[in-house]
Amino acid sequence: MRVHADASNFAQGVTKQQAYDHVLLQAEGLFDGQRNWVTPTIAGFYTFDVTGSAEKPRLILGPFQGKVACQTIYFGRGVCGAAASTKTTQLVCDVDQFPGHIACDGDSKSEIVVPIVADDKVVAIIDIDCACLNGFDEVDQAGLEKLAALLARSCDWS
Repeated sequence: MRVHADASNFAQGVTKQQAYDHVLLQAEGLFDGQRNWVTPTIAGFYTFDVTGSAEKPRLILGPFQGKVACQTIYFGRGVCGAAASTKTTQLVCDVDQFPGHIACDGDSKSEIVVPIVADDKVVAIIDIDCACLNGFDEVDQAGLEKLAALLARSCDWS
C-alpha cells in the first residue's frame, strides 16, 4: 500500500505501516524533554477551548497544514465534533455520507479524526482530510491512535 503524502520524504517502496513506525519513532524523539505540544506540528489539530462554556464545549483551530479550516467546532458537530464528544476515532470513507459533515474544504472526500485524551478528557484532536474516497484504513487508524496516545502522555495539556 502506498504512503499518502505526495510531499513525503519516505524512500520508494516504504509501506504505510513502516511510515507510521518511522513517524512514531521521530515523534518520541521530538518529545524527549519537551512538554510543549505545539512544538512538533505533524498534522492538523483542534484543541479544547478552555475559555468556552461547560454546557457547549468546543474545539478551536490549532496548528495545521493545508487548506482553509473551520475556526471553531462544537462537540457533537461534524466529524471532529463527533470524535470529541464520543472520545473515539472517526474513520469516514465518504464525507458526503456523514450526517452533519462540515465542508470547510470542498476537495475533501474522506477524513480521519482521532481524539487526544488526557486524564479522561478530550484535550485535542488530530484531523486529516483526503481528496480521495476511502483515503484511510485500519493502518492509518492504528498509527494515528498510537500518535494520539503519545501526544496525550508526552505533553502538558493544562
